[in-house]
Amino acid sequence: MKRPASLAELPSSFDLVIVGGGASGLGAAVDAAERGHTVLLVEQADFAKGTSSRSTKLVHGGVRYLKQGNVSLVLEALRERGLMCRNAPHLVHSLPFVIPNYHWWEGPFYGIGMKVYDGLAGKLGLEPSRYLNREDVIDLLPNIEQQDLTGGIIYHDGQFDDSRLAINLAQTAEELGAVLMNYTRCCGVLKEGPHVSGVRLRDEESGEEREIQARAVINATGVFADEVRRMDDAQAKTMLSPSQGIHFVLPREFLPGETAIMIPKTDDGRVLFAVPWHGRVVVGTTDTPVEEASLEPRALEEEIAFIFTQITRYLTRDPTPADVLSVYAGLRPLIKADASSTAALSRDHLISVSDSGLITLAGGKWTTYRKMAEDVIDHAEMIGALEHHHCGTHDLTIHGAGASQEEAASHLHYYGSDAVGVRALIQENPSLGEPLHPKLEFLRAEVVWHARHEMARTVEDVLARRTRALLLDARASMEAAPTVAHLLAVELGRDAAWEARQIKAYVQLAEGYLLPPSH
Repeated sequence: MKRPASLAELPSSFDLVIVGGGASGLGAAVDAAERGHTVLLVEQADFAKGTSSRSTKLVHGGVRYLKQGNVSLVLEALRERGLMCRNAPHLVHSLPFVIPNYHWWEGPFYGIGMKVYDGLAGKLGLEPSRYLNREDVIDLLPNIEQQDLTGGIIYHDGQFDDSRLAINLAQTAEELGAVLMNYTRCCGVLKEGPHVSGVRLRDEESGEEREIQARAVINATGVFADEVRRMDDAQAKTMLSPSQGIHFVLPREFLPGETAIMIPKTDDGRVLFAVPWHGRVVVGTTDTPVEEASLEPRALEEEIAFIFTQITRYLTRDPTPADVLSVYAGLRPLIKADASSTAALSRDHLISVSDSGLITLAGGKWTTYRKMAEDVIDHAEMIGALEHHHCGTHDLTIHGAGASQEEAASHLHYYGSDAVGVRALIQENPSLGEPLHPKLEFLRAEVVWHARHEMARTVEDVLARRTRALLLDARASMEAAPTVAHLLAVELGRDAAWEARQIKAYVQLAEGYLLPPSH
């Protein structure tokens, strides 16, 4: 997958232009290209730069939605969870979760709920839930708080790497014929009479601008969807109410083993997870209304305090601020509703078509990205008067599926079938087999691969999303930045001044992933 050298290289028109390179936009690009339509996807920053790289790393039906009675959403999500496990097995896998019980009634209460959850998954289910006694829970979760522990429930849900899946979706879309450009901003909507007829784009690297015609335009910009809607209609009413969620990343000793903790009710009514991931533990999340969307949201003091308060109730060895390797924040593009709490706003996706024909895909979550894409491309075919084709993504293999057994024990298994290519680079140049940093498992060869085959353009692209170094150990990633900058400069033909600017920009960004000094 290579970035077009300039906007001038692109055709003057496409069947569909998709604005936004997160989960929903990339899914739509895959779906549309698989149906045979010509597709251009543009992203103002990097693929999955926003919400789609900042999740809890779970592919799940949503136990909380079942409690709320939203059975249809749970059914859809469980079905999509099964399809993701089948179509991208190198990135999506089953993970056991334990709900610890501290009151006698919790076992039957949560046990019945999880049996319903199992049943809704049907043939695409993972493993059945079951009751655990006190000793079983301690064996699986050695650091669990043992005072008053009576037992627990174990169930299975999905886990994945969000931004790695985003890259593989981009590669899949390109292989199907789509054209994709990161660092390309939509700065205007074109019209013929009253109808949307295309977009005006600006290449953020070169400053080049160009107008592209389209039969239909899809706004899949997540928390920024209202901004694009107002390019079409300056009076468009606000559709979204963003909510912020933060996560801590801790060393693995706080949750040894391969089992996650699900805390079914926190002080604000949300569930809380502690999840093993890439040799670390991800703990989250919060639900805090925010006024404005940002590409780099920051954890708030009250959110940090909330996570510490909640998780320390369930661990015998409590984490301290010094233990936190990284803290990251993401914004949920929740659909506006008459509710006082963002926890009650809709996680369902919504497709809105303006009077002029701009199609906006809003809401949703990673688990249902494929179904969201199917729905929006069905709409786009009608709006753009395109020939209707049946959606074929139910059993479409995602790029990278089919990893060799040899890679199963290596972190390179996240590359799936591409791991062979990464290893070939090391065979050609053994120095590329050296790690980027003693505290990180990532290799220099991966940076070269990212530049050549995954459209990485900056140090941040590599350390934040192609690898997950920024989330796994923010300080170590800062120390690895000079090595990454030099490798990228060689691959992209940049000079020493570019390297210096990249290092400075990355370090400044990564400092925001460290806990504030007050902690």
